[in-house]
Amino acid sequence: MTDRLSRRAFLAAAGTPLLAGPLLARPIARGATAAPGGGPAAASPLAAVDYRRVRLADPFWAPRQRVNREVTVPHLFAQLHENGYASNLERAAAGQTGGYRGPVFADSDVHKSLEAAAYCLGSGPDARISASVDEWTRLLRAAQRPDGYLDTAYLVQGKTRFTNLRDDHELYCLGHLIEGGVALRDATGRRDLLEIAVRYADLVEATFGDGPGKRPGYCGHPEIELALVRLSRLTGDRKYFRLAQGFLEHRGDKFFAAEHKTPLDKYDGTYWLDDVHLREHQVISGHAVRALYFYSAALDVAAETHDTETLAAVERVWRNATDRRMFVTGGLGSSAHNEGFTDDYDLPTFSAYQETCASIAFVYLSHRLNRATGEARYADMVEWALYNAVAAGVSLSGDRFFYVNPLASHGSHHRKAWYECACCPPNVARLVATLGGYAYATGERDVFVNLYLAGSADVDLPKGRVRLEVDSQYPWDGRVTLSVRESTAGEFALRLRVPGWCDGTVGLKINGEASAAARREKGYLVLSRAWRGGDRVELDLPMPIRRLRGHPLIEETADRVALSRGPIVYCVEQADTAAPLPTLRLPQGAGLRPERSDLLGGVTVLRASASALAVPSERRLYADGPGSAGAAELFAVPYCTWDNRQAGPMRVWLATV
Repeated sequence: MTDRLSRRAFLAAAGTPLLAGPLLARPIARGATAAPGGGPAAASPLAAVDYRRVRLADPFWAPRQRVNREVTVPHLFAQLHENGYASNLERAAAGQTGGYRGPVFADSDVHKSLEAAAYCLGSGPDARISASVDEWTRLLRAAQRPDGYLDTAYLVQGKTRFTNLRDDHELYCLGHLIEGGVALRDATGRRDLLEIAVRYADLVEATFGDGPGKRPGYCGHPEIELALVRLSRLTGDRKYFRLAQGFLEHRGDKFFAAEHKTPLDKYDGTYWLDDVHLREHQVISGHAVRALYFYSAALDVAAETHDTETLAAVERVWRNATDRRMFVTGGLGSSAHNEGFTDDYDLPTFSAYQETCASIAFVYLSHRLNRATGEARYADMVEWALYNAVAAGVSLSGDRFFYVNPLASHGSHHRKAWYECACCPPNVARLVATLGGYAYATGERDVFVNLYLAGSADVDLPKGRVRLEVDSQYPWDGRVTLSVRESTAGEFALRLRVPGWCDGTVGLKINGEASAAARREKGYLVLSRAWRGGDRVELDLPMPIRRLRGHPLIEETADRVALSRGPIVYCVEQADTAAPLPTLRLPQGAGLRPERSDLLGGVTVLRASASALAVPSERRLYADGPGSAGAAELFAVPYCTWDNRQAGPMRVWLATV
């Protein structure tokens, strides 16, 4: 076997994509112009349509949003009480030390739960959720120190603030507090949570930076940078933006080596993204969530500073992630030991880490890249991750969660009601609550349709407003009808994303007439005209069942296929077959059939005639000869729905014959 360094060098030179065949494999589109230094020219960023202006009525996400509001968010607050988070705040308010419960970043779970609650309130009133927001805001206000400081891990444990930025997450927790405060202000007009966040943010801004009397440093877990940009946009105060920019620019200074007195020749800052500066990043590495939050914040800053060099660096890293380090489900982060990345093509199945939070962060990053470039390839990844890796993170009942998302299980991996490290439950709740905000974007004269979610949307353009309605059974059916109910915007372009998985002929009708006039640009069908109320576009996206094969250098997927249809990746569960899953074989020529089912809330399942190896009765561990096989039926369900029934083994990658 080659040694590790030689293997890494060899894999780095293998420039082929992760999956053979068109999973989401658009080529990178490059314009003729370039920015100084050879990077891609910056496009005018697109604006996402606010989630509150998008109403869902689709068969996949609308039920999940309802469960999120009615079950998940109340469940979060109940678990926060049960697991001592309220006690931490009460003890901090009373000036007591000792008795702290939870990880050092426990406060962030409170803040993310409040953010998820705020988004629910942004979509409509809810007395129970409002009462929880009132309660937890009072607890936070009581625990906050007069100078603005608020971190119960430090207050209750009697620690000296800002003495371990690398490990102790004070600024990370503040970031989520800011995001919760901004979300609540946007959703309801309430300022009480925002005022708590601003007081703490002002303390941090007065403490850190390059100016007189300030000290160097940044958080071991990026997140505050995202929040500070949001706070700057809401308040109009650029000091928060400058602080975010400074944290991003200085990362890579190897500050944590100095903080922990580690000699530079023994220091590896990769885990914390503290190894090189932002624009020097070549591959995605380190802790997955930290990396993806870091790059997302970098794009937020770059969008306002027109920094094409940063955009080029983030695009470079994104390509490395999707070409060599992404699971077939759209999740990222292969290793448990660092909750992140290892080598190219290191993509295990049983031990796949694929943290739910990392999948969510990948949606954030890809969404920003779509807005920065107008490229549909990035929205492709938003969709792919949402319908597979992210949706798997929460049960259909809304009160059980995956932290780790393997691609195969012997039957012992299950969702839990809560985790000691409970970052994922509130994170998935806040994303589901804002899902409509990923569906549409606007340019100067364009409406981009990125997700085909049945329902309606109110979209503002410079010359007027457009109300759109979408009728579809997507993702189970590729037929989509998009109607213009009202328009005062005059002439504009509808840009309809043609998904990267859709490699057949796309059917298009406008007002009932077949049309071939639409041009394709950056992965979109572009339909330009003076749209009027009553106009109707019918899109027919072919959804063949596809057998995806892994790159030859992915050892665990050799001689196996993963099944997909539309944006959905499938798996097999032991609940649906009598044959032990390790014995199942899918013949190369087996016909795969989609079938709409009432199972698991109403999904499309896949069926095929397969075979199963016979299990010898003498139980010999090893024997010569090929063994015998009998007929079996393969029954596959969407990966995102697995472990919602009785416990049992699961496989995404299926052996073939």
